[in-house]
Order: sequence, then C-alpha cells, then structure tokens
Amino acid sequence: SRRCGLAAGRSYSGGGAYPNVSLTCPLPGVPKAVFAAAEGRERFETRVTVLENGLRVASQNKFGQFCTVGILVNSGSRHEAKYLSGISHFLEKLAFSSTAQFGSKDEILLTLEKHGGICDCQASRDTIMYAVSADARGLDTVVNLLADVTLQPRLSDEEIEMTRMAIRFELEDLNMRPDPEPLLTEMIHAAAFRDNTVGLNRFCPVENTDKIDRDVLHSYLGSYYTPDRMVLAGVGIEHEHLVECARKYLLGVEPAWGSGQSRAVDRSVAQYTGGIVKVEKDMSDVSLGPTPIPELTHIMIGLESCSFLEDDFIPFAVLNMMMGGGGSFSAGGPGKGMFTRLYLNVLNRHHWMYNATSYHHSYEDTGLLCIHASADPKQVREMVEIITREFILMAGAVGEVELERAKTQLKSMLMMNLESRPVIFEDVGRQVLATNTRKLPHELCALISQVKPADIKRVVTKMLHRKPAVAALGDLTDLPTYEHIQAALSSKDGRLPRLYRLFR
Repeated sequence: SRRCGLAAGRSYSGGGAYPNVSLTCPLPGVPKAVFAAAEGRERFETRVTVLENGLRVASQNKFGQFCTVGILVNSGSRHEAKYLSGISHFLEKLAFSSTAQFGSKDEILLTLEKHGGICDCQASRDTIMYAVSADARGLDTVVNLLADVTLQPRLSDEEIEMTRMAIRFELEDLNMRPDPEPLLTEMIHAAAFRDNTVGLNRFCPVENTDKIDRDVLHSYLGSYYTPDRMVLAGVGIEHEHLVECARKYLLGVEPAWGSGQSRAVDRSVAQYTGGIVKVEKDMSDVSLGPTPIPELTHIMIGLESCSFLEDDFIPFAVLNMMMGGGGSFSAGGPGKGMFTRLYLNVLNRHHWMYNATSYHHSYEDTGLLCIHASADPKQVREMVEIITREFILMAGAVGEVELERAKTQLKSMLMMNLESRPVIFEDVGRQVLATNTRKLPHELCALISQVKPADIKRVVTKMLHRKPAVAALGDLTDLPTYEHIQAALSSKDGRLPRLYRLFR
C-alpha cells in the first residue's frame, strides 16, 4: 500500500532526498508554503495623477525586478495635414539620438546598459511612444533620460542626414518585401479616409526626405509635444516614485524649441470617404530562389467600423475574431484557427486562395474592418466575389457555438498578451492618453461575455450601408471596377453584377 512518507524496500538511483513521496502529499520536515495574495483591489488598479502642467502620470503595479517606463504623445501621421508628410516617421528614426545631456546615441545606450536597459520608439497614425525597459532601481535615471530625449533632442545636421538615408532604405525595402501587408494597410487607409486624418501616409514620401529639416521638426514639435498631450506611463514601479520623478524632470522644463508660442493643433475628426487605391506591380519576381513565392495579386476590402471609445467596439472585436483566417499554410500545426469563418468558408473550399485574413483597425474617432485576400492574377474576379460574399454573410445568422468560440478566443488572446510587461505598458499609456483612465482586463472580459448574436448583426448591418474601401496590388488585369464591387456588397449574395461576369 502507498502512503505519505518514505517507503521501504525500494531503491532509486536519482530520486533525491524524498524518492517515494506522492505528489499529492507535502514533503516531511519542509515548512508550509506561504503564497502571495492580492491585497485588495488597489493592488492591481491603474493609478493616474495629473500634474500642474497637464502631464498625466499613470502606473500599474507588477511584481518583478524590471520595469517598463515611457512617454506617449498624442501625435502621429494623422496630424500632418498642415505640415510636410513624414515628420512622425522622421521623429521615430531620430529618437534616442543626442540630447542636451547626452552627446550621442552610444552614450544613451551605455547609460541604459548600467541598469540592464533597452529602449525603443514607435510612431503610429495617432501616437508616438518612447519606451525603456530597465531595472526598477534605475527609475530616476530612466525618467531623466526619457524627459531629455522627448523635450531636449539636439537634431544635429548629421543625425538628420543619417535619418534621411535610413528612411530611403526602408522605403526601398518596403517595396521589395514578399509580404505586401504594410503597403496594403497604407493603401486601404488612403482609400477609406482620402486625404484626411488616419488616411494620411504613415511613411515619409521620398520627395519629402530632403525637405524635412530642424526648423520643420521644431515647428511640429512646438505644436504637438506639449505636456497636456503626453502621458508618462510605467509598469512595475511604485506610483509615488514615478510621480516624484515626473515632477523632478518633466515639470517646468523648457523644450529645445521654446514654449512661448501658441500654435493651432489639428483636431480634425476622421471623414470616411470610401474609394479604391490601385497599384499595378509585377509580383512575378518578388521571391527568387529554389522555392519562389508564386505570383499573386493582393486585394483588401474594408468598411468603416467604429472608434475604440464606442460601445460597439467590443462586438466588432468579437466579429473580427470570428472571421479570423490566415494563410493557406498554418505554421502553428494542424487545427490552428481552423474554425474561423475565413478558414471554413474560404480557404478550405477554394484551394487556389493563398490567404484570407480579417483585420480590425480602431482609432479614437473611427475604425476599419477589412479582409485581405491573395490569389493567382487569373482568379481575381472569383476572389473578389468570395470576399464580398463573406461580408454579406456577416449579417446572417450567427451560431451560438461559433460566437462562444470567438469570445473565448478573444479573451484568451487578451489575457495572454497582458502577460507581457511592455504590452501592459502600451495598454496603460494608450488608454490613459485617450480616456484619462483604464479599463482593467476583467472588465473587458465581462463586456466580451455580454456580446450576443443580435449585437453582431446590428453592427454589421450598420457597417454594410457604407461605401467600401478597396486596395489592390499586383497584376490587376481582371480586377472588377469599383462600381461592380460596391454593387456586389449591396446585393443579397455578394455576387458581382451579371453583365460583368458575361462580358468582362
């Protein structure tokens, strides 16, 4: 008979001190384990403090030796309507270069290295984010560095010239990549919001690289890099310590571009226009070698969804997860995502489709739900018809099983992403920048659980009344006209008009 304790009569070669203790029994002579427990709700809430100059300081407690701290600015390519396009792209590349205190990028990296730190800057359509991950004991140094990088950059002629070269190289690389998804994302935004806000190009046009200099950058920074448009966010540190550092290094600081000038800030609201952006491109030699990627034509069709501040944002997120999709080859092994609609209805039924993926882009004042599909140029007409049909079917019946699966998948993805400290930092910073507060994961999960089939049908019906946005890249010989795609989305079955199918 088995019992807790040391069993006699059996010998093990490498069992250690307790070879026969059952895993369900505590080890004899070992003190009872004391487990960490949450000490009330305040231990996991995001705390926000607003300083006298309007700067918001937000922190999230998290156990561990390291912290992630950064400054998020309400600035991006959507604010460049009155400026040269590409300034945000320039600022992203110039980040963590020489400042008033630090003579070079190497000096900054050496300073961070003393605290095991790394730095990064990312610019998007509506936000630019300067972030550092380092040992929490170096918080004072990190906030000092972030303040200097954000408000006191030198922007030397040499650094600006190096940035021009880096951007030109990046633009060349972007056009040569086998994966056209970044290009298509730019094109679909340009089609959906023509010449306004989030429809403005996120990448610097080649012709503007020589026009952007220190004066242009200072003019832009003076308008948008103001304390009331900034959030200092931190994860893994005490809130009081972060506020203390913010007061020390970010209160009453004179920026390198001066602070006495009052400039107008672009507060334009996104205007959805719909439309089509086409780029004829030879994709036959995108990937050379023994196993080249076949020549493909890429289509992205999108419709306006909603802002992330609206209640309908959660049903749209569930809908996007329900559509799912991906490439015809699933690198995650058999069964990965094979229950989403774009797998079941598109990739599993049409072997010639190489990709069908749903994306949801959401901003403070608008959103865009789109499907990216790719296939052989000769199959473009059928591909467009299949994708438009999927949009029409969104408004049909939603099965309880598929809805529950999509909701569970969305909650799982949310919680898994929030296991990462930098992801929590970005979530805290972006939410506080937009709303001055943060919805916690359990609140979001509760909202996801409340989504019903009627909610999905309601948001889809509202979405389908909009004009479509279309982006097309590759050999477009057989691409239907924009009017035909719009007519197909307005029909009951998503089919292209009959005359087109007969005489095209």
